[in-house]
Amino acid sequence: MLRLRRPSLRTLALGSLVLVPLAAGGFALQSRVASDGARVFDQVLQLVSDRFVDTLDASTLYERAAQGLVHELSDPYTELLPPKRLQEFSRHTGGRYGGIGMEIGDLGGSIVVSHVFPHTPAEEAGVLEGDRIVQVDTASTRGWKLSQVSDYLTGTPGTKVSVRFARPGVAEPIQYRFTRAVIHVPAVSYSIMLDGKIAYVPLGQFNEDAAEDVASALRRLVTTEGAKGVVLDLRDDPGGILDQALAVSNLFLKDGEEIVSVRGRNTPPQIYVAKDKPLMPSVPLVVLVNGGSASASEIVAGALQDHDRALIVGTTSFGKGLVQTLFPLDGGYALKMTTAKWYTPSGRSIQKERKLLPDGEFIEVHPDSLETDSSRKARPAYKSDDGRVVYGGGAITPDVIVRPDTFTVQEQAFNKLIAAKSPQVYQALANLALDLKPKIKSPSFVVEPAWRDDFFKRLQAANVGVSRGQFDSVSAYVDRLIGARVARTAFGDSTEKRRDLDLDVQLRRAVDLLEHGQTQQDLFAEARQFTAALPKKDSSQ
Repeated sequence: MLRLRRPSLRTLALGSLVLVPLAAGGFALQSRVASDGARVFDQVLQLVSDRFVDTLDASTLYERAAQGLVHELSDPYTELLPPKRLQEFSRHTGGRYGGIGMEIGDLGGSIVVSHVFPHTPAEEAGVLEGDRIVQVDTASTRGWKLSQVSDYLTGTPGTKVSVRFARPGVAEPIQYRFTRAVIHVPAVSYSIMLDGKIAYVPLGQFNEDAAEDVASALRRLVTTEGAKGVVLDLRDDPGGILDQALAVSNLFLKDGEEIVSVRGRNTPPQIYVAKDKPLMPSVPLVVLVNGGSASASEIVAGALQDHDRALIVGTTSFGKGLVQTLFPLDGGYALKMTTAKWYTPSGRSIQKERKLLPDGEFIEVHPDSLETDSSRKARPAYKSDDGRVVYGGGAITPDVIVRPDTFTVQEQAFNKLIAAKSPQVYQALANLALDLKPKIKSPSFVVEPAWRDDFFKRLQAANVGVSRGQFDSVSAYVDRLIGARVARTAFGDSTEKRRDLDLDVQLRRAVDLLEHGQTQQDLFAEARQFTAALPKKDSSQ
């Protein structure tokens, strides 16, 4: 199964990186240099083995040497997998693994439940959003990374795992024993009509059902309900299965049109093309992307942009355009190594260049977070099918740059103030919404001052150090938090998004463009006018 992903701490994604059946091969080193290097290595290994002050196991010595070689490649995606790590990796990429049905996140070093999925062991046991995971089986999670907790919670369906949760307001930790089950998370959790004629389809991940979920949403909203335009939201979509990226692209591209190609060293290029008649060959289309859109998301966005089939709106994507191949090794080890790069139909590499820092972190070599006119013009220019300029240099640069709304100074200060108590704040908000749910009769409810007062009292009870004056200075922001949470609790994600529309400046811009464009060419013309009207020193908003 082919999978693409950016390195992410999201625990919902179904795989990691790309697995491609390429032929095994070695490093092409000049023979003399290779011979000299081999002798030096043998000499060092022998001296360490014989004379180092502490005794070292030979197998451990060889593994550390191999790990050092991999580390010196300075590639965040190349990894030597020991047997246990290989088993975990294979479980996650093999298509069928079990979990307990919750999304977790890292809040200030605490691993906190951020979402509980319906009809799962977690929901049936009574796990609540905001619960903090403090122990799995007999191991404390203190100091654990998010990925470690995720790896421990997932496993073979039918197996057991015990988890202890700390819940704000409850004195003693709560322990549940779960039976892992196959967890199905829909690729499209909801899809709605906006402003009466614009279909909104948020694609959360490229899992096994991604293309069919998108197609089903399009059939209902466009074919049945008569939507005149489509917004495909790929923001924060970390990728997934390659075949699904191809299938989603093919919903809009004509049979035979190139979608993506892969080019490696000492291997012929592989070109992937649309193979079926498109479901939506001409409906006006806007695709939303941001810095969390990676890998498979970038393949789709790049193909639709290059073929002039979609207007790309938002901010520059992540830039994960490398292909990994898994090479089995002796002793149960495997080498997951970068072997190729992905390219859009116009020839743009998706990969954004990054370098390794001494602390092990990777940073972008040429960050362009401001995305000004000058930063874009410094990037290599390519041409779409119709001759529009599209930008290379890694990642997908939108046709229309729209930055998300930012916090006010007071809101930034408030968020900084409550950061240390994030789990307690999250739980207080969740409990408030649960208490209010029976009273909410309509999705168009208005947040009442009494709700805000109740929320403040809950924060005080949870020892969240915020004064009444600080709280009142961000009352509009607090009302948005309360309104969004209550809407989601009472009516679901789609209602929360409807309430959020005017606050989501990127989606609002996409809808505005579609409302003024009857055809895809109209959209491009609207985009040119929008960009031309912006200040020349910074084409962003």
